[in-house]
Amino acid sequence: MSHSAPLDPAPFRIVIAGGGTAGWTAAATCARFLGNRATISLVESDAIGTIGVGEATIPQIHNLLIGLGLDQAEFLRRTNASFKLGIEFVDWRRVGHSYVHSFGTVGRGVGLIPFRQLWLRGRALGVAGDYGDYSANVAAARRGKFVIGDGRDRNLPDLAYAYHFDATLFAAMLRDYAEANGVCRVEGTIASVERNGASGDIRALTLDGGRAVVGDLFLDCTGFRSLLLGQALDVPFVDWRRYLPCDTALAVPCANSGPLRPYTQSIARPAGWQWRIPLQHRTGNGHVFASEFMSVDEASVLLLANLEGEPLADPRPIRFTTGHRREFWAANCVGLGLAAGFMEPLESTSIHLVQSALGRLLNVLPRDLTDLATARDTFNRLSTIEWQRVRDFLVLHYVANDRVGEPFWDHCRHIDLPATLAEKIALFEESGAFVREEDELFLDDSWGQVMLGQGIEPRSWSPLADNVAGAEIGPFLDTLARAARVRADAMPDHRSFIAAMTGAKAESAA
Repeated sequence: MSHSAPLDPAPFRIVIAGGGTAGWTAAATCARFLGNRATISLVESDAIGTIGVGEATIPQIHNLLIGLGLDQAEFLRRTNASFKLGIEFVDWRRVGHSYVHSFGTVGRGVGLIPFRQLWLRGRALGVAGDYGDYSANVAAARRGKFVIGDGRDRNLPDLAYAYHFDATLFAAMLRDYAEANGVCRVEGTIASVERNGASGDIRALTLDGGRAVVGDLFLDCTGFRSLLLGQALDVPFVDWRRYLPCDTALAVPCANSGPLRPYTQSIARPAGWQWRIPLQHRTGNGHVFASEFMSVDEASVLLLANLEGEPLADPRPIRFTTGHRREFWAANCVGLGLAAGFMEPLESTSIHLVQSALGRLLNVLPRDLTDLATARDTFNRLSTIEWQRVRDFLVLHYVANDRVGEPFWDHCRHIDLPATLAEKIALFEESGAFVREEDELFLDDSWGQVMLGQGIEPRSWSPLADNVAGAEIGPFLDTLARAARVRADAMPDHRSFIAAMTGAKAESAA
């Protein structure tokens, strides 16, 4: 008995409101993975600027580049990108103290025994060095070195890395990709949002001049304005200022000065922190602070006094409230980027949160779009969990500090912790243990580096570590630390490696 194949449903219409990094990431991703099922339009206006500053990323950015099939060397050239091995946190625990939250693994476990447990026992025996001594990423970062897949020792994993790049140039690259793959860009300002009176869904975006862009699924990438999700659909905002009190950022680029660091710097300041993001052609700088403890003028003076090169623009303030829309997907509209919420850039998660939302959407989106209820509920539940776990990781940096006598930092030490973070800290304090839950973003090594870097000290270690003879732990740790140093010493310097990849001259790149 034969069955006729079901007819393909008609192509559905995806409308993306807003460009920038979020909008064009969405457009490129939808074109790549839904282009055979959907027509994709992106509405933006040249008259409306974007927040884009120098962007730092995390290793999950590779999923986007590989998924789109983008050439790495072309990406480096077009976005003035540099490589990122992690983040150096300066003065966060106390003035004069620093540590690196590096990507990749720290040390190497033995069988079922995690490395950190062996390190904790070794420290009690007086034979362990600094925790970062056992990371190849940290060793390379400290030396300004970088390489991809050196292949010197198959027992050593490649360096884990991400990028720093110019967000405006990256959005332009994604736009070229999207338009080459069928995305239609519509120039215009959104004047109003038309909704279906019966279902409440968005039917069309009405632009200046009266044009209407009709769609079946809308992606809100309109930035802080959140024109669709926040305004038209009136989805309330979940305010996290009680956990993360910073509410203002100043951004300014400056000329490069000195060697090109293969890592981001985050430097604690009296009422917040300063970022330094080194690109090939300039350095991105910013000062994130709490306006309750410092004025914009004071913050601007402090930022300009701590640039490493000549400023290339005036600092521009960005006001924000940390938190997210209660629903990330309401009716037939999904919020992405700043339209969905704001997470301060302390751990470089902004682009990842756009990526992960798109991946989640593609994973649950039904083929015919007639009933979105289950997909929408699942998407919202998983998105809320992801944002809460990232929030917890950021809060950890603030609450664990020894900067006694400074009003902002005193305030941060007394923040009422989310229960999920309080449990993580308590477990770590007991024995240095960490349990990753619900596919949360940051892994064991990330939590371990920041916990220890911020001064959270385990009282003991796992009994698993007692399976190794005490006399063997010191030589084992020494071997790992030496391997990291030797490997880093053999690498080329960061700028030279970029020049070799892109075909540029290292000296002219400076």
